Amino acid sequence: MTFRHLFPSCLLTLFLVSPALAQQAADAVAPENDTTVGAFTGLSDDAQAALATKEAGQPVVAEDWMVVAANPLAVEAGAEVLANGGTAADAMIAVQTVLGLVEPQSSGLGGGAFLVWYDAASGEITTLDGRETAPIAATPQLFQDENGEPLGFFDAVVGGLSVGTPGTPKLMEEAHRRWGRANWASLLQPAITLADDGFAVSPRMAQSIANDAERLQRFPATAAYFVPDGTPLAAGTLLQNPDYADTLRQIAERGTDAFYTGPIAEDIVATVRNAAGNPGVLSTLDLALYDVAERDPVCVPYRTYEVCGMGPPSSGALTVGQILGIVNNFVLEDPQDADEWRLIGDASRLAFADRGRYMADSDFVPVPSQGLVDSDYLMERAALIEGDRTDGFDALESVAPGDPTWDHAQLWGDDVSLEFPSTSHISIVDGDGNALSMTTTIENGFGSRLFVRGFLLNNELTDFSFATHNGGYPIANRVEPGKRPRSSMAPTIVTQDGAPVLVIGSPGGSRIIGYVAQAIIAHLDWGMDVQQAIAMPHLVNRFGTYDIEEGSELVTLEAPLTELGYEVNLRDLNSGLHAIAIGETLHGGADPRREGIALGQ
Repeated sequence: MTFRHLFPSCLLTLFLVSPALAQQAADAVAPENDTTVGAFTGLSDDAQAALATKEAGQPVVAEDWMVVAANPLAVEAGAEVLANGGTAADAMIAVQTVLGLVEPQSSGLGGGAFLVWYDAASGEITTLDGRETAPIAATPQLFQDENGEPLGFFDAVVGGLSVGTPGTPKLMEEAHRRWGRANWASLLQPAITLADDGFAVSPRMAQSIANDAERLQRFPATAAYFVPDGTPLAAGTLLQNPDYADTLRQIAERGTDAFYTGPIAEDIVATVRNAAGNPGVLSTLDLALYDVAERDPVCVPYRTYEVCGMGPPSSGALTVGQILGIVNNFVLEDPQDADEWRLIGDASRLAFADRGRYMADSDFVPVPSQGLVDSDYLMERAALIEGDRTDGFDALESVAPGDPTWDHAQLWGDDVSLEFPSTSHISIVDGDGNALSMTTTIENGFGSRLFVRGFLLNNELTDFSFATHNGGYPIANRVEPGKRPRSSMAPTIVTQDGAPVLVIGSPGGSRIIGYVAQAIIAHLDWGMDVQQAIAMPHLVNRFGTYDIEEGSELVTLEAPLTELGYEVNLRDLNSGLHAIAIGETLHGGADPRREGIALGQ
């Protein structure tokens, strides 16, 4: 392994990170942690072939267009749109509305999303922020008890207190306005038909319901749909959702005004404010005022590529960019080499230290985005990895936020928020060469567990820090009215010479960042095809402990990583990576840990 640069002799201004806070920030519970993948019935021959291709460990290959998402029924809906000449934005709307029906535990109308768009005609990358917002009535003490102590996580999640203003419907409409050409109403019809006629509950959805049956029974409407008569829905059950069909029909006829104003909005607010035991503060004014924000993309050089994604309030592109920018100073050649994983792991730890201190909604707090991914700054951070040999340990014994160059000399306390992995990712390339990467979520599995008008409401506000200060300093990601909580969602488009070569993203809470960075390294450095890069075992290090995917061939790295000084934990690492590699042909990969497929033509 070769270190590429000589570093100037300099000292960084470092602030020690409390191990206790790092542990508190680590999301130890994965509410959507099953890896149930089962057979589907009623799929097209092409979809069945795509499933077989994924099971064989091969990418799906296409010439003109491709769509990859978490459920075959949703992928088929998007494929039909693309086959009929629709754009990637058109196909996304069909995919998202079906996902909200057949994978409701992960995303839907009651949640939010980030979208990255590559425009083939202009060569430009645009990012749209459809993240939920805190209600106007929210205060920084929203998730504290009467003594100013942070609430327990699930005490805050389940019920109305955690619900932010949904952004997904407005994001779909804005993407269609900018880049769509198919009839709006037609794009919602596949989900309407499935909701009216019924769909077979997938093995993954059934297992998720069984795992969360107790919380799903807290509210009557949620219990009646997911746990009828006290029995969790079983895989293969034909499930109809006429309320969801009616909601989509109204949106098809009136646009998203039907969602953000009028009876649907009033029902959402009533559900939130009347949630027994944990009411929230969302109002009809919050819904009426909601809008999608266009953000500047964050693009970071890596090898001969540019890795582009969503900036704040997402920490995804900045943290993925920092990891890649740090290891860009080294040569990575062998995925079996523990020292290469040392570089990746410690780069991730350094990036997460910066994430915890600096990253939040840039509309509310100054975020040193340019300084965090500046090449000189990342070279300084890389020097820490190359130079630490204390007491024979190669792993960094501790990490701390750095001191990036920025225009706002403001000190922040380290964040202590949690983020859970119930999310979904969509990757699409259309026949015109446009590319779309969108990560979509309701946060925790089944969100707030509040069910209204056929869909679940998010618990996105619990992505804020429950504490307002740390060590006497304010926390950047604290709750504030109208603010968008920090996210780890990392929808990504990698370009080379201005053209897209990889469209990728994943669910997984804060581990999204590690999943996406590793898959990019596997594809670009280790030469794996897109399906191999997605399927390879995960190793993730955010706060010091090195998580290795349990039962995988890379558990052989446990001993050498331990010898390097890491605490190592073998565990389930349930990503949902979906990617398209773009060259002379399109190669699609879907994560074998979930039910998704790639379809193309």
